[in-house]
Amino acid sequence: MLKKENSNVKRQKRHLRIRKTVNGTPDRPRLNVYRSLNHVYAQIIDDKAGRTLVSASTLDKDLKLDATSNKDAAKAVGKLVAEKALAKGIEEVIFDRGGYIYHGRVKELAEGAREGGLKF
Repeated sequence: MLKKENSNVKRQKRHLRIRKTVNGTPDRPRLNVYRSLNHVYAQIIDDKAGRTLVSASTLDKDLKLDATSNKDAAKAVGKLVAEKALAKGIEEVIFDRGGYIYHGRVKELAEGAREGGLKF
């Protein structure tokens, strides 16, 4: 009997396919997105050194949010990660949507990061 894959396993496979071509460098690090049912997370990663340079999520204390799992929260996380990145001197990034469809919360996070001053 064939076992059906759930949507998260399919997403992880898509993410691995994307990661074959999307790599962060010190000049242009990777903006990675992860979304769960309740929260949205964003990290800017230098893949050469294997370190996270900047991170932001709906769990951050400096974000005052009514709800953590909607588009407004995702946009606020995008602006926050852009603000932190510009403070560290990062202006250009490569967007890694993490295997998710570029729609909804992922799209809002990207637009928030662009409004915050990141280029990708």
